[in-house]
Amino acid sequence: MAASDRPSSIDDSNEREQRYNEFVALLTRHDLSIRRFVRSLLPSRDGVEDVVQETALECWRKFDDFAAQNSGQADEFARWACVIARYKTLSWQRDQGRDRLVFRDSVVDVLAASALPQLDRLEEERRAMEGCLAKLGESQRQLVLSVHSPGQSVSSIAKQSGQKARRLYHQLNVLRASLQQCVEKQLQQELRHG
Repeated sequence: MAASDRPSSIDDSNEREQRYNEFVALLTRHDLSIRRFVRSLLPSRDGVEDVVQETALECWRKFDDFAAQNSGQADEFARWACVIARYKTLSWQRDQGRDRLVFRDSVVDVLAASALPQLDRLEEERRAMEGCLAKLGESQRQLVLSVHSPGQSVSSIAKQSGQKARRLYHQLNVLRASLQQCVEKQLQQELRHG
């Protein structure tokens, strides 16, 4: 059966699956930025997961509109999703209105206005950190990432590896200083080259 002979429901299904995969890839790529943005709008961690989940659902509902207006502009996704997240945060705050730890809508507006411009900077920092982590050797990279994994600590890694915790702390400090210098250097280079 030629592609042109396929029933339209199969073509629609394939197209829908492709759109979904594109959406999931964008959401996964920008999840941390969206999560940080939502966290910056709320007075505590309460509600962050709810708002991020509601934001993801709303983004999926409106993804066809986004894709039609921003063809080929994947970097605009985080900014677009954060605008939706702002409204979802306001909605969540209204639902939680009886709680004293809820910001007024005007406070959320001010926080959102100050957090949106930081998205680009945070994305540049994330890319620089990924580039610098890639320059480390495998064992160094694993050490840096493992201490930031949930449930891990330097002492637990020292026990598992049979090394002294003090030595691992020293290694980590050296690696972190090296990463910081690398990230700062990359960001300065990007700033110079626009």
